Amino acid sequence: MRTHNKESQSSLTPLAAIEILSEGNKRFTNNLKINRNLLQQVNDTRDGQWPFAVVLSCIDSRTSAELIFDQGLGDIFSVRIAGNIVNEDILGSMEFACKVAGSRIIIVLGHTKCGAVKGACDHVEMGNLTTLLSKLQPSIDAETSTKENRNSSNSEFVENVAQINVRKAVQDILERSSVLSEMIENGEIGIVGAMYNVETGDVVFYDDTLIAKDTKAEASMLA
Repeated sequence: MRTHNKESQSSLTPLAAIEILSEGNKRFTNNLKINRNLLQQVNDTRDGQWPFAVVLSCIDSRTSAELIFDQGLGDIFSVRIAGNIVNEDILGSMEFACKVAGSRIIIVLGHTKCGAVKGACDHVEMGNLTTLLSKLQPSIDAETSTKENRNSSNSEFVENVAQINVRKAVQDILERSSVLSEMIENGEIGIVGAMYNVETGDVVFYDDTLIAKDTKAEASMLA
């Protein structure tokens, strides 16, 4: 499979970009990875890059977006930070990916059994990690269904916080980046939250977070 070029990138709709990633994840979970000539892709991208998606994910070693979605060199921008949080540097990177480099979809990808979420739930304090984990506190506070054992020993609580954190990140992007929110409003790009299961390899897209042109007609594709 050849890497994307300017024409193939610009012809994609946000929903079509999600479909490519969804199909890639299905290949991944069925161990049917596409045979790619990576050296050819190096050659194809030597003069430029045309990634069709930008994926914000955790630094967890099990959550490489290129592998999870079975994509090759030059196909996606991978933005990684513990807890898949949003800050100014992340927003700037996404603005570059979409406004300058032409990506068509933003994916906020959380994952199950997230160490950063567990650390935040346990109120871990350690050097610069303290400040990073504090950014997860609003998601912890928003999880109101759990009354007892609000710590990492409660797996249901941890997963609830992780899901809330993904949805909050989607909202943060919309609220804190006028560049991206305007592009989404104009139908130039889309955004959606998702969760990767570290036990099965499956990615579940949260269609209630999906904002893209013709969302109403096409949202069933995420079911």
